[in-house]
Amino acid sequence: MPDQHSIALGVLAAVAAGLWAWRRWHYRSFWLVLGYPITAVTVLATWRKVALGCGLTKKRQRFWFTTVPGLVASTGVVRVKRKWQRIAVDTKPWMWLPMPTRHGWRVTLHILEGQIPADYADAAERLAHSWGVHAVRVTSDKPGRVRLAATIRDPLVTVDELPPSTELLKVTVGRLETGRPWVVDFRTVPHWLNAGATQSGKSNLANALIVGLSPQPVALVGFDLKGGVEFTPYSPRLSALATSRAECGGLLDDLVALMTDRMGVCRMASARNIWQLPPGLRPVPVVVLVDELAELYLMADKSEKDEIARTSTALLRVAQLGRAFGIYLFCCGQRIGSDLGPGVTALRAQCSGRICHRVNDPETATMTLGDLDPAALDSARAIAAETPGVAIVAGQDGQWYRARSFYVSEAAAEYAARSYADRAPAWADVMAAQPQPDSQTA
Repeated sequence: MPDQHSIALGVLAAVAAGLWAWRRWHYRSFWLVLGYPITAVTVLATWRKVALGCGLTKKRQRFWFTTVPGLVASTGVVRVKRKWQRIAVDTKPWMWLPMPTRHGWRVTLHILEGQIPADYADAAERLAHSWGVHAVRVTSDKPGRVRLAATIRDPLVTVDELPPSTELLKVTVGRLETGRPWVVDFRTVPHWLNAGATQSGKSNLANALIVGLSPQPVALVGFDLKGGVEFTPYSPRLSALATSRAECGGLLDDLVALMTDRMGVCRMASARNIWQLPPGLRPVPVVVLVDELAELYLMADKSEKDEIARTSTALLRVAQLGRAFGIYLFCCGQRIGSDLGPGVTALRAQCSGRICHRVNDPETATMTLGDLDPAALDSARAIAAETPGVAIVAGQDGQWYRARSFYVSEAAAEYAARSYADRAPAWADVMAAQPQPDSQTA
């Protein structure tokens, strides 16, 4: 018969295998039942040492029993005694109980006097290494408090397939580092700026938008400054496509005229935007996809100066006024820098949605994210070349996140464009005179 030692080893091996299988095949329940309680106790127990090591403690005066030397006895032994006196003590920020999340845990801290959330953001990387987690994000929703959100493992290593879009002008294009879906919602954030080098995932994101918007009752307009090689395969679903700067200028003039017509309709109906119009008067929304934005601003010689100025002004007018009248922009480019002229800087100011994939130069990252949290800029520069689709995203909630888009092949986008070609309104119909509200409707 096997001895007790062998039985114990067999039981331990079986338990270890069971725990491994549990963690491997149903990580969520493993984390909530076993992983989270152990982690919560560990975080609370080590918080004092971690805060001290990360420079988040403060010296405060406290009364404390201290050991002080006394007289020397005749035997030569030094007598010591405990004395109640005021000394400087390292005080840690108060930590609430850590709460579990899908990919880790979060905890709220009461910051000490003289501290600000930026102090904790600067220490985020040190906190992550101290606790052995993938990353720690710092946010603040109340004065005097910060929230640490720890991610145990990177949720962007693998992402799911693109889900169908069910709401108008809203497309789930990927996943955020928090585990929540990455949503491009044109109703909330009307204009987006998307920067990224070749093979960074910039075109893949445009494919995801094509697939998500194709079934919806919207008009898609393409500005393809690569001579049409990017968007021509999707032309069955596009209401208009411009493949040169001259064509883009003409199409922008159409958009400005369309915007002016819709202004008149809204004014006569006493509506501030097209969404306040009755359904029978509401025009079709227009989403403008711009690829290689820099080509609209590059000037080979002075003869192109007037053309660039007209194009830049028209695009800026659409960005400034288009939201209320159902015209939305999604501008993409490999190189977006201030050296392209003041028109790019003015356009960036109107694009509240920012997406920065891996870029080849710091100027493009600065142009895209420079007026946001500096930590976002550092994260953008740290995106590795072997992680296509990973980007830094700033959107509707005022925060920035690491995110990764779902992989959408050109074949899938072409299939969606052909399948929903009947839902593409003709550009002549979009530009047709808008129906005028009668006196009863107005």
